[in-house]
Amino acid sequence: MTQQSETWNDAEIARVARRIDRPVVLVGLMGVGKSTVGRKLATLLSKSFVDADEAIEDAAQMPITEIFDRFGESYFRDGERRVIARLIEERHGVIATGGGAFVNDVTRALILEKAIAVWIDCEVATLVERTGRRNVRPLLRDGDPHEILTRLHRERMPFYSEAPIRVAGEDGPHLDTAMAIVEAIDRWL
Repeated sequence: MTQQSETWNDAEIARVARRIDRPVVLVGLMGVGKSTVGRKLATLLSKSFVDADEAIEDAAQMPITEIFDRFGESYFRDGERRVIARLIEERHGVIATGGGAFVNDVTRALILEKAIAVWIDCEVATLVERTGRRNVRPLLRDGDPHEILTRLHRERMPFYSEAPIRVAGEDGPHLDTAMAIVEAIDRWL
C-alpha cells in the first residue's frame, strides 16, 4: 500500500492534476472514506466531485436502504452500474463509489477502461468503528458488523486488487490519504 512520503506544494499537485485525463474512481469497502477523501482529493486537484450513492438516490428519488428493501440488492446493483457509467461519461473529476460497485464485472471493466481506479484499503477494526457511527448501511443491518466486514473484505479483495492503485485509508487526517492518492497517481501516470 502507498503511504504519504513527502510534502507537496500546490504547483506540484497542479502538475499531477493536469496529467489526469479521465475520472479518478475511488473503490473499496464501506467506511474506508471514499466520499470524505474524494471531496478532499477533488479540492486538491481542482476537479469536480460526485458521490455515486448520492447520485443513485437522486435518480431513484429514494434512499439506498429503501431501494434494497423494496427491490433487492441485484436491482440496486443494476441501477448503480448505469449511474456510474453516466458519471464516468460526464467526466466528473473524482467519483466515490459504493463498496460493492467494483465487484460487478461490467462496472469494474468500465472503470478500469475509462477511469483511474484507486482502491482505498483499511483494517476491518477501523471500518467497524467508522460504519458504526451511522446506521445507514443495508449490508450491516442483519448481523455482527465485524464478521460481515471481515467476510466482505475477504470476498471483495480479489476484485479491488484489480485497481492499478492501492492506498491505505487508516485513521488519521483524510487529507493524508488524499495526498497519498495524488502521489500514487503521479507514479502510475
